[in-house]
Amino acid sequence: MAIRHFLSLRDLSPAELEQVINLAIEMKAAKREDRQEPIFAGKVLGMIFEKSSTRTRVSFEAGMAQLGGDALFLSPNDTQLGRGEPIEDSARVISRMVDMVMIRTHGHDIAERFAAYSDVPVINALTDKYHPCQLLADIQTFTEHRGAIKGKTVAWIGDGNNMCNSWINAAMQFDFKLQIACPVGYEPCSDLITEAGDLVALSHDPIKAATGAHLVTTDVFASMGQEQEQEERLQKFAGFQVNHQLMSHAADRALFMHCLPAHREEEVSTELLEDAEISVVWDEAENRLHAQKALMVFLMQASN
Repeated sequence: MAIRHFLSLRDLSPAELEQVINLAIEMKAAKREDRQEPIFAGKVLGMIFEKSSTRTRVSFEAGMAQLGGDALFLSPNDTQLGRGEPIEDSARVISRMVDMVMIRTHGHDIAERFAAYSDVPVINALTDKYHPCQLLADIQTFTEHRGAIKGKTVAWIGDGNNMCNSWINAAMQFDFKLQIACPVGYEPCSDLITEAGDLVALSHDPIKAATGAHLVTTDVFASMGQEQEQEERLQKFAGFQVNHQLMSHAADRALFMHCLPAHREEEVSTELLEDAEISVVWDEAENRLHAQKALMVFLMQASN
């Protein structure tokens, strides 16, 4: 059977994604009811980090431990990856010693090259182009609070970054409308916009994007590696903060999400972030654990 990888949401079919989401919800219940089985006993996850992380490292490492397996933290400072060993060679070696690999890196091509030479499933834990694991947690969170996201409307406010690109993929895979508002010059991948067709609407007006949305979501204005652009971006993104005033244009009972970490009073007001009636960011963060456990189970089973 062919090895299955998860480099973007498009690597799984819509039916498979629904299967992972449903399994994540079940595994969350199993964790809380203390009835998890050590189904990964003897299994090892290799975790390659070329970018820093809180939620990604904790969720994958804790997830493997909770399922009876082990996780190895691999950074460029501690491995030959940081000394110029070709990605292809590292993939051949590491994948012969572990049962699955997650990689958090810069260029998406690095994850693709690693997967092409890996003998085990490879999970994209964030690249400059996509962040699909976060979207699994986001869709799980919406499903838990409001039911199926199919046919709903989601608003993305802010930078057309890897999260925005992944929301476009999600719109195509889960069949919902995505309304994007970005400052001029900060739009997401144009090829994805074209491919998504009528499912995605792009504008430069946050109010237009938020109007009628069942979910409003955002991210920091300057992502990792863009710190030198912080001041310029703060000026360009003025007016793109998600707050109660912007949420007033959304649909009744609309939710707010943020992948975190948040820069309070920049892309989101502290008041909204802490409003438990609207903001589900803490459930969203926790669901990284459950969604990724479900994903690992799916990939392991599908690749055997």
